[in-house]
Amino acid sequence: MNFLKLFATVSVVGAALAGAAPQARAEDSSDPIRIVTNDWTSQIVLSNIVGQLLESLGNTVEYRSSDGQLQYTAMANNDMDFQVEVWEGSQSESFNKALQQGLVDLGAHTAVTREDWWYPEYVKEVCPGLPDWKALDACAEKFATAETGTKGRFVGPPAAWGKHYAERIQALKMNFQEVPVGQAATLWAELQSAYDRKEPIVLFNWTPNFIEAKFKGEFVEFPEFDAACFKDPAWGQNPDAIYDCGAPASGYLKKAASPAFETKWPGAFAVLKKVNFTNPEIAAAAAMVDVDGMSPEEAAEKWISDNEATWKAWVE
Repeated sequence: MNFLKLFATVSVVGAALAGAAPQARAEDSSDPIRIVTNDWTSQIVLSNIVGQLLESLGNTVEYRSSDGQLQYTAMANNDMDFQVEVWEGSQSESFNKALQQGLVDLGAHTAVTREDWWYPEYVKEVCPGLPDWKALDACAEKFATAETGTKGRFVGPPAAWGKHYAERIQALKMNFQEVPVGQAATLWAELQSAYDRKEPIVLFNWTPNFIEAKFKGEFVEFPEFDAACFKDPAWGQNPDAIYDCGAPASGYLKKAASPAFETKWPGAFAVLKKVNFTNPEIAAAAAMVDVDGMSPEEAAEKWISDNEATWKAWVE
């Protein structure tokens, strides 16, 4: 963020804080708080929202891009300091492992999450029985492409997101092939292209996300999630394989901090514990970038300007 934008944001927040009692900054370290950013829109915008709020309160902030799984090891080692979006469906394994190494769980947002296979509503016209996964598998050839031959194509997320969909396909013996994309934007380009031509498509999607405000659709219903599904082959439909289930239908969205955070920045720590976003707030924040064409920094500034009643409670 350039100086003029920072000054404008500080002015907006500072005016709103007049008469309030923000957390004391004197005890906080002058070292920069290293906020993790990932490769999807809502996480980047929310990171900028909390970063701009912390800057307005006197802290110094840096943004550090990181892999969705390796970030938690880095945070446990105090190499990065704060993550605003911890997704249960894709990050719980690496998150829980890092908790054993000292990572701090800062609590859950009001927002609940879901990450799984998804299709636009019109697909039900060509594949009766949806959203059941068995009905989808029976229609596999309708999703086939030159790349996948007779198998249906599932447009998967970037491989670094750690979703194990190829293993799910194998465990459930589905006639599908995962074709992962390199970045989230490619998912939406594939969806828009298929939507414009009303072609069958099934792809990775998640909520909260701007997509739900732009396209009507549904998640595929796989066998209900259980933690044993990822560990015990005897659980579930395939006694010889793990990953034979769907993702949590109402997963958590948490925040996390480095072990040293509370000691170095106690004022900022108290603020971040209270940061709390809802599903509509997150979807709207992402839409400002993915639909309206703003930069993440601009979207964060607008969100702060439009949602004083929400964030003021965090800093008081």
